[in-house]
Amino acid sequence: MEISINGLTKKYKGNKYGLKNFDLELKTGVLGLIGPNGAGKSTLMRILATISRPTEGRVTFNGVDIVSAPDTVRKTLGYLPQDFGVYPNLTAMEFLEYIAAIKGFTGKNIRTRIEALLEELNLTAVRNKPIGTYSGGMKQRIGIAQVLVGDPKLLILDEPTVGLDPEERLRFRNLLSDLSGERIVILSSHIVSDIETIANDIAIVYQGSLLVHDFPESILAAAENSAFETTLSNAAFEEFKRKYLVSNSMRRADGWTVRFVLRPGEELPGIEVQPVKATLEDAYLRVIAMAKRGGNDGR
Repeated sequence: MEISINGLTKKYKGNKYGLKNFDLELKTGVLGLIGPNGAGKSTLMRILATISRPTEGRVTFNGVDIVSAPDTVRKTLGYLPQDFGVYPNLTAMEFLEYIAAIKGFTGKNIRTRIEALLEELNLTAVRNKPIGTYSGGMKQRIGIAQVLVGDPKLLILDEPTVGLDPEERLRFRNLLSDLSGERIVILSSHIVSDIETIANDIAIVYQGSLLVHDFPESILAAAENSAFETTLSNAAFEEFKRKYLVSNSMRRADGWTVRFVLRPGEELPGIEVQPVKATLEDAYLRVIAMAKRGGNDGR
């Protein structure tokens, strides 16, 4: 199974671009898609889900053009947009059975599948309650469940962990890891730690362009020896933030503990610092900072 994206461009009114000459090759596994708001992640996902058409370029799924033959993708697709709708008066069982029927799945086997999904997503106890009474996190889990009805081979998930607490996110990550062996999964998230845990392949997107597409370990290797920690007074912290790329900070009684990342060619500050192991978030911030400065991908 493979997806080939060549020269993909999405142009809007006012000479604005969602994507610019975007190229990407995907095979079975989990692609983590990360980038700032407005980078083009959702635009790419809508095109791959055949909801939006590109202005230029071509996308093929197993060699078939998805614009001219969208049903090739739709019959095996599970898509969760950032904003999805539910029927608040239906129970979880009723809603998922309805979604299954729309997709052409009926009978005892699909009901067994729905029961299993509700169990995996910790929704069994509320399966017969109206969805309108659910919390935001529970509704998000229902969204994830409806994507998985019918056992799709292509999953496109746009910010699926929004609203989930840490335990629910862990449950979702484990579920996705179990599913990924025989599917193409495209996962977008602002929670970089989720991407780092799940994805075996990462794409960093900025202003409609692909900056980096590589294995997580390769992206981390590019940021090796660039992450540090230091302690700063309240007065020094504000000045430090203006000069260096701060990835995390923690308030202390006497000031701040600060984690920062050096950009390529940047020198250490003339204060005591401790080297730390770079995370994917450190590496990501470094890549984006270089793009903003008009440099390369930071490697």
